[in-house]
Amino acid sequence: MEAATRTYQEASSNQRRDQLIMDHVDFVHRIYGSVAANLPNEVDEENLRAAGILGLIEAAQNFDPQRGVPFKTFAYPRIRGAIVDELRRNSPLSQRIMQRIGILRSIMESIEPPVTPELIAEKSGLTMEEVEECLEAMQLTRLQSWESVSDSVEQHRQYHVGQPEDRIEKEEILQRLAECIKRLPERERIVLTLYHEQNLRLKEIGEVLEISESRVSRILAKAQFRVREMFRVTDGE
Repeated sequence: MEAATRTYQEASSNQRRDQLIMDHVDFVHRIYGSVAANLPNEVDEENLRAAGILGLIEAAQNFDPQRGVPFKTFAYPRIRGAIVDELRRNSPLSQRIMQRIGILRSIMESIEPPVTPELIAEKSGLTMEEVEECLEAMQLTRLQSWESVSDSVEQHRQYHVGQPEDRIEKEEILQRLAECIKRLPERERIVLTLYHEQNLRLKEIGEVLEISESRVSRILAKAQFRVREMFRVTDGE
């Protein structure tokens, strides 16, 4: 009887795992799009997507619904991490970009937050386009953790769920996030809102705004950078 029960439970568990994987393939594609937009042509997209799927499989295997954490919240950092790790192993960034990222990092360490893209351009002598390129590329380096705004919220949800004080803290963070977004330049605010709240893909946002997908990616990188800098100020208060 015990053996039969164990077999049934294992079969049921495998079925739930497989269903989670099937139901969230599009979620992998969305995360891939946010990480890998505007990468050079030589990047192997199939390898990156495959890495994301492996991250999804790992998340499905280790997911415990009894913890009260939504599956997407649990899976997000694992999928994204798998994609970014694959990118880092086969870094498409040129030496020129890496040198500029080093310059930006030094500037950030020498200036009190919030640091803006405009201030970085002024201090570095780079054009705004070059600064945008670096901000977009930074998430692929090991120089500093450049997780997106959604990462901060998702990770908070993953580890702070259930207790009243945790819900209050999460609400405070989301309120701070909303206030930061209101202070963004209009186009950056629109792109960030369409991406994080409306769940539009970069290509879809480009169609709405009548700009290229690569331009959307850089606007999004700037917006997320500004918000993280605003958070650095409030965290230090």
